[in-house]
Amino acid sequence: MNKNVLKTIIADNMAEIPNYRVNFRDFRFERAGNYVFVGMRRAGKSYLLYQRMQELLAEGIKAQEMLYINFEDERLSGMTADDLNLLLEAHWEVYGVKPILFLDEIQNIKGWEKFARRLADTKHGVFITGSNAKMLSKDIQTTLGGRYIVVEVYPYNFKEYLNASYTDFSGKAILSTQGKAKVLRKYNDYFHFGGLPENLMFSSKRDYLTSIYQKIYLGDIAARHSIDNLFALRILFKKLAESIKQPVSYNRIANIVSSAGARVSTNTIINYIDYAKDAWLLTPLQNIAGKLVEKETNPKYYYTDNGILNLFLLDGNTSLLENLVAVNLLRKYGRSDSVFFYNRGIEVDFYVPEAETAIQVCYDLTNAETFDREVNALLKLSKILDCKKMLVITGGMEKSLRINKQKIDVVPAWKWLLES
Repeated sequence: MNKNVLKTIIADNMAEIPNYRVNFRDFRFERAGNYVFVGMRRAGKSYLLYQRMQELLAEGIKAQEMLYINFEDERLSGMTADDLNLLLEAHWEVYGVKPILFLDEIQNIKGWEKFARRLADTKHGVFITGSNAKMLSKDIQTTLGGRYIVVEVYPYNFKEYLNASYTDFSGKAILSTQGKAKVLRKYNDYFHFGGLPENLMFSSKRDYLTSIYQKIYLGDIAARHSIDNLFALRILFKKLAESIKQPVSYNRIANIVSSAGARVSTNTIINYIDYAKDAWLLTPLQNIAGKLVEKETNPKYYYTDNGILNLFLLDGNTSLLENLVAVNLLRKYGRSDSVFFYNRGIEVDFYVPEAETAIQVCYDLTNAETFDREVNALLKLSKILDCKKMLVITGGMEKSLRINKQKIDVVPAWKWLLES
């Protein structure tokens, strides 16, 4: 790796630090913390790096005391872990100070974790991002040795989305007809086009989402794992999108994809889904009432962003609503063994053990039979699992119920998102 090229890249990036437009996210950095931010491509990880850099500038740290590198820069093509120390050498030679490092999309450099550990051991401040869930693997965590705070980054939550679009959602604002209407208009956009931060800047939101999906589907999944059967991969993601709300087995998905003309084995489907999970495109939720094999082989799958899910759907409001709730719960409680569904004799969409909360999701509750089914399922679950809180999240209906001393809140999704 040419050190002079690195010096140019460092200088170019340094010039951008004070000028980069950042909508500050709802995140507070520990002053002495080193961080690894992981999540889906374009979810806002780089925004957090620039947010921290601009916070440091405001505290009096100079730009030349920071070293920002994006490892997707084509000028770094061919860089290996053995070259990483050249970054420090290049920075020292030009600026003569020990830098705080901001290393963006570092998963492109195989073996990066040993360099990251050494940086922490030598008391550098370090902030890292990556778009592959394998960065959370036990092997990497062991190498890092507890020296980093790992943070899962999701697209904007609804409050962040409103803040970034300069929409007042204070209690006073939504009391007025006009203020509430503004929030609901933004909710409609958020509901259908998701919360990827850059998407707020585009008028053609669907085109932007298509480009991001193509990058994940073709780059992070197909190219990274040398997949030739792109037709099967495309059918798989479409069928999983159409199957939101219901458990699906590997065997069933393999049969569906094969029947569409793209013959694949069950093992191939398992691999493809694992790759999609690693790229943060999909997250599975398990049946808390299921046996071990059923939990692993018959989960529900949700897309990390509603906008990408909506690319596959026609008139998909019911699926979009459940996906929106799922992502918000995952954002709050974590991606691993924190959020479940219940399916044994009764069906309840979500159960969160930590909060002892059970949730049903129903876009339209005006039908009496539907209303009774959703409410009765919660009441039955409360006799099986601890349910301090029971909710039905809807497209618009709001009311509070008292049934046999049990309280069930029926709340519209936009209001639940603001409250949670």
